[in-house]
Amino acid sequence: MDLIHIHTADNVALCRAQMPAGSLVNWRGGMLELATAIPAMHKVSVAPIACGESVLKYGQPIGVATRNIAAGEHVHEHNMCADAQRADYAFCSDTQPADMVEETARATFAGFRRSNGRVGTRNFLAVVSTVNCSVTVSRAVAAHFQNSGKLRDFPNIDGVVALGHDSGCGMSNADEGYRTLLRTLNGYIGHPNFAGVLLIGLGCESMQISSVLREYGLEPGPLFQTLTIQQQGGTRAAIQAGIDRLTEMLPAADACRRETVPVSELTLAVQCGGSDAFSGITANSALGAAADLLVRHGGTVIYSETPEIYGAEHLFTRRAASPEVAQKLVDRIHWWEHYTEINGVTLNNNPSPGNKAGGLTTIAEKSLGAQAKGGTTALQDFYLYAEPVRSKGLVFMDSPGFDPVSVTGQIASGANVVCFTTGRGSAFGAKPVPSVKLASNSLLYERMREDMDIDCGGIIEGEYTVAERGEYIFQRVLAIASGERSASELLDYGDNEFAPWRIGAVI
Repeated sequence: MDLIHIHTADNVALCRAQMPAGSLVNWRGGMLELATAIPAMHKVSVAPIACGESVLKYGQPIGVATRNIAAGEHVHEHNMCADAQRADYAFCSDTQPADMVEETARATFAGFRRSNGRVGTRNFLAVVSTVNCSVTVSRAVAAHFQNSGKLRDFPNIDGVVALGHDSGCGMSNADEGYRTLLRTLNGYIGHPNFAGVLLIGLGCESMQISSVLREYGLEPGPLFQTLTIQQQGGTRAAIQAGIDRLTEMLPAADACRRETVPVSELTLAVQCGGSDAFSGITANSALGAAADLLVRHGGTVIYSETPEIYGAEHLFTRRAASPEVAQKLVDRIHWWEHYTEINGVTLNNNPSPGNKAGGLTTIAEKSLGAQAKGGTTALQDFYLYAEPVRSKGLVFMDSPGFDPVSVTGQIASGANVVCFTTGRGSAFGAKPVPSVKLASNSLLYERMREDMDIDCGGIIEGEYTVAERGEYIFQRVLAIASGERSASELLDYGDNEFAPWRIGAVI
């Protein structure tokens, strides 16, 4: 099979491999001559497309032809563009209840049950900076434990991670950016993958430690400590004080043990980066099947990257659990249109150069492939960035499409596992949460095998179905949630990917 035709209504198909002009390819029992050379994974027209006519993929418009396109031509930036028209949102018209698994038959995993009832998949200690000015001290404290060998005596602790960022001051303490950072810090302080947390500030910043404590009713205790550099007497004194505070936490953190818990305690963040034209039909679709399984077993799936559902948001509004949930999503799409406009860009500027090299032309095409990783179950709720997720099932958390920023918000919202699909080869991890990497094609999987956990390219070859790979992903997620190390963990990714979303002016 030379071409991949995704939907019967599509007037384009994907070339499995690079094909020169004049090649004859199998098409509907006959042969189609390629009028132009077609790169691997790129689109070829399988019928004439008139100028101004919709280009259809996944059975949906992904753009319009900018000139007449003959059958057998390469379809990409040179002859198509994004379409400004918006699909019918049709709130709740396709909502279907999930076929839930009986409670007695639901899957389990081995997690860390915390004193507040929440469950972690890892057992880290954290040094969290409230402001960029305290990052050097935070990293020095964490490095002491990683480099001194002190953790060898505490084998049940996965590590000490410093979470530093480039904000926390030079900002209004009353705008959306401040509230977003505040939510993010709170989400990490209370994350169940941390046995203990040390919060470090400078002392004069906008994001005061006292504000964080007051806003969320937090009280310091044996496993939650705070300090400021200025009150400690400077950098060296603060580093030593931080080391002393964490040293006191080590025995209690090491005493934590895994226990069997229901899959309803799993909150899975689904993410994609470095996508190609195969992502939507292999890795994202298989991850969507795994997401459906997790929902059926009582778990939670967080979908994000709002700019990367642009052009496909109607597929979410149509399966929203209520008109209110659908409206929240639409309202945020309008927020993004305004936000990008005042910053001099448009949402149609996406895809990235790497996406385009992989065959993706418009944001609608990318979005239609990306949305597959959310599965098919009803959209239960919508959350702002880093808001605590309270619902079970599939939910949406607003975020940019930039992967580190998006995943930071998902973790702050409560995700304790991340599944990350890629077609070009994104390198990513996000301590304290394990990241599971899914390759959309087998060439990538073989080329970057140390970085990838699961190959989904066999879907194209007919080695397994989307459903079968979804079941495999589900089982791997359970194993990794129970302590098996993911590829990104073995490579020690995750110390530099804490990236809270910066909204608003720096003043």
